[in-house]
Amino acid sequence: MKKVIHTSGKRKTAIARGKFREGKGRVRINKRPVELYQPELARLKITEPLTLAGELIDNVDIDVKIIGGGIMGQAEAARMVIAKGLVQFTNDMDLKEKYNQYDRTMLVGDPRRSEPKKYGGRGARARKQKSYR
Repeated sequence: MKKVIHTSGKRKTAIARGKFREGKGRVRINKRPVELYQPELARLKITEPLTLAGELIDNVDIDVKIIGGGIMGQAEAARMVIAKGLVQFTNDMDLKEKYNQYDRTMLVGDPRRSEPKKYGGRGARARKQKSYR
């Protein structure tokens, strides 16, 4: 029986779902190899947990599906899925500690959301200016 683990991660409005199973160390994002993921800045963000894990990823295949949000929101959601999944798959507390010290948002979600726009202005807080002269 092969070991399979499912995880999910969120960032703003982006939602990522990941599937971890025994394999040869392949990482796919939306059915594409992570090496081909564009733009480069987002790819570097996604590969951070893989770099920190080192040789632990050589026998794990990771499939990540991401929907919603923008480019960096998706990247951070995928990064969270990969980090959480690797910790669950390997049961390695040293790895968990390493992720927490590097960047806590890898394992713990960031609850900030964009505030809704209100009437009388261009944004959530900006108002139309008045002059009484």
